[in-house]
Amino acid sequence: MRLSVHVNLRRAAIEGIMLKLTFCLIRLPQLSREAFQDYWINTHAPLVASVAEVLQIRRYVQLHSYPEAASAALRAGRGAPAEYDGVAELWFDSLDAVVANGERPEAREAGLLLLEDERRFIDLPKSPLWWGEEKPVVG
Repeated sequence: MRLSVHVNLRRAAIEGIMLKLTFCLIRLPQLSREAFQDYWINTHAPLVASVAEVLQIRRYVQLHSYPEAASAALRAGRGAPAEYDGVAELWFDSLDAVVANGERPEAREAGLLLLEDERRFIDLPKSPLWWGEEKPVVG
């Protein structure tokens, strides 16, 4: 399975398809959604922006969820679990760019800086993240 994933990521890099990291965020239990989202946009986002060049991040987007009541009927109609507090999307040129980050001390340091800050507001064990490739269907 690991080889298959690696081959697919290599194919994406060869074909010029950008690699995307999607990170579904759950806040730490001691934070309100409002406090979490305020910290995320006003403290963490500038930190990401400050190291984006070093980490070769080409695009960074935050999706802030509305109050839980706004989606309650939608979730109930599908039997869906509670929503995330937000979703972060980060684009990179290729797998090679991401692998290169692990080989450069300044990129490793920047990654650790972001992780240290994430521990201040994200419940990391409850927040899934994965690499993927967009498949546009409409638009």
